[in-house]
Amino acid sequence: MKKINLAITGCMGRMGQQIIRSVKSNSSFKIVSLTENKHVNKKINGIKLSVNNEDSFKKANLIIDFTIPKCTFEVLELAVKLKKRVVIGTTGFNKKEENLIKKFSKKIPILKAGNMSLGINLLMYLTEIASGSLGKNFLSKVFEIHHKYKKDYPSGTALMLGKGIATGKKKNFYTLLGKKYLNKKTFPYSKKINFNSIRRGKVIGEHEVKFSSGKEIITLNHEAYDRALYSEGALLAAKWLMNKKAGLYSMRDLMNFNK
Repeated sequence: MKKINLAITGCMGRMGQQIIRSVKSNSSFKIVSLTENKHVNKKINGIKLSVNNEDSFKKANLIIDFTIPKCTFEVLELAVKLKKRVVIGTTGFNKKEENLIKKFSKKIPILKAGNMSLGINLLMYLTEIASGSLGKNFLSKVFEIHHKYKKDYPSGTALMLGKGIATGKKKNFYTLLGKKYLNKKTFPYSKKINFNSIRRGKVIGEHEVKFSSGKEIITLNHEAYDRALYSEGALLAAKWLMNKKAGLYSMRDLMNFNK
């Protein structure tokens, strides 16, 4: 079986490094390019690091991007020009940027997920079901914990779960978006969706969705113990995307939740 030539952006970051480690034990891939957003005079696994440009991506079949929104759009511009598939794990996009990604996906296959974990994506699906089933009497909120180095909040995963709540209610997420708290011991329910983000220690990721009627509380949660689950999910997404036409896909497509 022919290996998939892989380019990894943000290769010095936490997820970039983890994907490199995961590729070593995955026979489906061969890393042909490692990039950063600035020149770094270094080699990893015999590959010299480069910046995002056409030469960096020419030999790749697919690009995995875990960077920041600005870098992601640099990568997408190049990917469209070179007709390369892209798996996006970057988070922190605003509504305008989300719409721009949709435009890029009309030209190339893109799989975008705020979290590559199969378990988290199952949690999102269950969140949608719960939100749609419980009705108007239940208020909801989202809680998450990540390591102290994570800059954005709420996390991409927490926002995914918020969108799951909105989807279940058949409402626009942005009209339901409530307050965003940071490092609060407690935070309130609301008619909108409130978020609380904790940043501490080396926590890989904990996410919790709560629904309350005032008489009962339903809790859905997920805890991650090994960062490899994200990189393995990204590689699974990359392999799956190789057979797809231009379009914007998610992990739920991979997991057949939409059928």
